[in-house]
Amino acid sequence: MTAEAAATTAGTEQPSGAGFPPFKTESFPSQIFWLVVTMTFLFVVLWRYAGPRIRATLTERRALVQQELAAAQENRRKAEQATVAYETPLFEARERAKRLNTQVREQAAEEARKAEAEAEASAERATREAEERLARVRSEAKTHIANAARDAAMEIVERLTGERISEAEAAAAVRSLQGA
Repeated sequence: MTAEAAATTAGTEQPSGAGFPPFKTESFPSQIFWLVVTMTFLFVVLWRYAGPRIRATLTERRALVQQELAAAQENRRKAEQATVAYETPLFEARERAKRLNTQVREQAAEEARKAEAEAEASAERATREAEERLARVRSEAKTHIANAARDAAMEIVERLTGERISEAEAAAAVRSLQGA
């Protein structure tokens, strides 16, 4: 059994040449050689084939971006022009509406002043005519009252005294009483 154990233990020992190859110092020169060969190959592939394709793609994309930017600038300019073209008539219409509104207000105020002046003139005329009519009516009323008083005085004197007085005397008596 000890022989088997020794054989098993001897089988797990590693030979002196075994191990992780990158860590072996004996193979460094060949590893560096293949590293240089591989890198050179990759550099040539990238430089000859992938580089021009990448540059072409970048150039194409830059050109496309420039075209898109130019189109965006053009669209922006057109939008600004459209905005100006849209807002200019609106501004003019607002200004025209303000002017019309002011004119209508002034015209309405002028018409109101004229109507007020006409109404005042008409009221003054009507007042003056009414005062004149009232003065005529008063004058006529005074004349009628004076005539009625004269006639009444003549009648009273005749009934009381039996004498008839003249109209002039009765009028003078009524006037003397009106002044008192």
